[in-house]
Amino acid sequence: MSKRNGGGAIRVIVAATSAVRRAGLESIVRSQPDFQLVASTGGLARLDLLIRHEEADVVIADSVPELAESPAAPIVLLTEITDARTVSRFLKTGVRSILPRESDPDDIVSAIYAAYCGNVLLSAQAAESLATIYGDREAAADELAEEITSRETEVLRMLAQGLVNKDIAVRLGISDHTVKFHISSILEKLGASTRTEAVTLGIRRGLIPI
Repeated sequence: MSKRNGGGAIRVIVAATSAVRRAGLESIVRSQPDFQLVASTGGLARLDLLIRHEEADVVIADSVPELAESPAAPIVLLTEITDARTVSRFLKTGVRSILPRESDPDDIVSAIYAAYCGNVLLSAQAAESLATIYGDREAAADELAEEITSRETEVLRMLAQGLVNKDIAVRLGISDHTVKFHISSILEKLGASTRTEAVTLGIRRGLIPI
């Protein structure tokens, strides 16, 4: 399933300064058959080197990591910081999901999937905070616009070929669950209610060659 390796599990790094929280996050990652815990660290300095060394797909961090350059993997950030300008800055520096530190395990799992698929997932507080400064401005669309990712484009083109979820999973080396997640994301981003409508919209946008 890994984008980096063409198959297998989503490779996850846990980076938490709190030993208790780190252990909890490790347990959540290990509980999911689609995930593989490839590293766990309490130090956030030069995390970018660890990401590249471990070929990680997603990083879960409980505070903003110190990065020498743009991260090579999307970040799920657990934080109580939700002011709009800070959240906006986070989203511009590799963070794809923002959740409270004491989030439910299911929410953390969803955030990992979202980050892996190139989507943004925000807590209600972070989303509401952004709305206070962007809600009445057209710039909001540009600030938070979500594009169809390259993997989603692959899935969309396979839908156009009439392939079912199981066949798509086999071709891409990913799980059925991840295929369903991709399709759900595609429908949402295109504003489609069915697969057929998504394919039609994909053709109109030039995502599917004809």
